[in-house]
Amino acid sequence: MRFDIITIFPEVVGPYAQASILGKAQEKNLIDIKAHDLRRYSKDRHRKVDDSPYGGGAGMVMTVQPFDDAVRDLRLKKKWFSKKTPTTRVIMTAASGKRFTQADARRLSEYDQIIFLCGRYEGIDERVELGVADEALSIGDFVLTGGELPALVMSDAVARLIPGVLGNSATLSDESHDEEGRLEYPQYTKPERYLIKATKGGKVSEDIELTVPEVLLSGNHAAIEKWREQARKST
Repeated sequence: MRFDIITIFPEVVGPYAQASILGKAQEKNLIDIKAHDLRRYSKDRHRKVDDSPYGGGAGMVMTVQPFDDAVRDLRLKKKWFSKKTPTTRVIMTAASGKRFTQADARRLSEYDQIIFLCGRYEGIDERVELGVADEALSIGDFVLTGGELPALVMSDAVARLIPGVLGNSATLSDESHDEEGRLEYPQYTKPERYLIKATKGGKVSEDIELTVPEVLLSGNHAAIEKWREQARKST
């Protein structure tokens, strides 16, 4: 799968996209994450990609034309030797968009390409959402300075679902949000006992020894599965 992130700050995408699982997946040619400078598509002689809002108001609004031309240029084309036309989904990152969920990640993992349109300033001209993007998505009810982080968050969530990206595909079968409102059970590892000496909540507290639940040490897999199901957190 190919992820194309259109932004005026392409340099912020690389460090995360090249690290850890995403970086290894790209080395294996399972995914490809590329950042593209929106200003390269501007027809303004100063490479301007924003302008003052109609109707007045503070700040600047990103213009339609650079996004439109960028998407036209980056959309995957059918190769002459292929019988299949690549599928592309164009997503505008916006605080006003639909909340991104694990179900969306699964849905988007079926595409060959995802193009992210990252806004800045006071946002993007509404005509980009109406005529260029297929949908607008948000990662939460808060405002960020730009759409690059949401694009990376969604790319990460989708990439994990691509076959081969995770070394052990079994890790996908029991994760949080695999079903709506269903969260993962608590996890423990060595040591079996640990003495907490730090304060919590800004208050000095007595030392407390925290231990792994005995059932997880029992070797009784049926009992462990029952405990995990009961210990699951739900939204």
